[in-house]
Amino acid sequence: MTHTDGGDSGSEKRDYTIDHHLSDAERNVHRVWDNSLDPILTVSDGDVVRFECRDAVDRQLDTESTAEDFANVSFDPVHPLTGPVAVEGAEPGDTVQVDLLDFQHKGWGYTGFMPGEMGLGLLPEDFPDADVHVWDLQGDVGHFVNGIEVPLDPFPGVIGLAPGEDGEHDTLPPRSVGGNMDVKHMTAGSTVYLPVEVAGGLFSTADCHAAQGDGEVCVTGIEAPMFVTARFTLRTDMSIEQPQFETTGPFTPTGRDEPMYGTTGIADDLMEATKKATRHMIDHLAENRGLTRGEAYILCSAAMDLKVSEVVDAPNWTVSAYIPESIFPEE
Repeated sequence: MTHTDGGDSGSEKRDYTIDHHLSDAERNVHRVWDNSLDPILTVSDGDVVRFECRDAVDRQLDTESTAEDFANVSFDPVHPLTGPVAVEGAEPGDTVQVDLLDFQHKGWGYTGFMPGEMGLGLLPEDFPDADVHVWDLQGDVGHFVNGIEVPLDPFPGVIGLAPGEDGEHDTLPPRSVGGNMDVKHMTAGSTVYLPVEVAGGLFSTADCHAAQGDGEVCVTGIEAPMFVTARFTLRTDMSIEQPQFETTGPFTPTGRDEPMYGTTGIADDLMEATKKATRHMIDHLAENRGLTRGEAYILCSAAMDLKVSEVVDAPNWTVSAYIPESIFPEE
């Protein structure tokens, strides 16, 4: 079937023919990186695959889930990965080129933070109790509280190949072969290059986000079950040590320069500076946008971008946090 897609992904239209469909049936899902797993599919150079991906916590939540439900989510395991897919002829030292063609969400998603005692997210010490927001996703927009609307630019939080080191490996940390990188600019129209460490490469993807701020500060973006369509090309002429990519963004929510509100964090440690910038933004949103601190934390994870502004003026460094004015209703 030939597709001309844009739609929910917000991407420019592009023509392609889907050669293979992989559903999120249990036979197509695995939950650890392991180079001994047999591929569920082997693709030829140029093949296009449509992956169906479950949400990040593997169907433990739904549109009716509460903060209590989120607090009781099990992370053992997490990240149901669709795959692995072998690329014919791929050998260690090669590169697999993945052209991300299209993303289609299923109309809902969630963003939440776990109880502080779990130590997850950027500010667990500030938020002892869990909270969650279940998003209504309509086309290219996610609806938050108080009339706030977040533009959607879907991407796969997890995209990678199997590591060369034998055995089972947790899906939470990213690795040199990719994995849970959470790079929000790997949107439709982007190209991702992944270094091959084992024969066939063994590609998998998961953990799709309808949107996310750079930093994903509360530990979740807008987590959403989704379809991912990608084209695979073997690059024997390219050798890289860690993932690289080409993207046109968007680098702001509207895809163009737009008004932002920024806060800064200044400290002699980059992580502490990051926390300060985020705390200052949470304060701003709570004081000026009518949000609870928990709602502000969730919105920061979905729509606030962190940037390292400078690392050369010792002993202190500067991290800045930006929130777009366009997501708020006009006063």
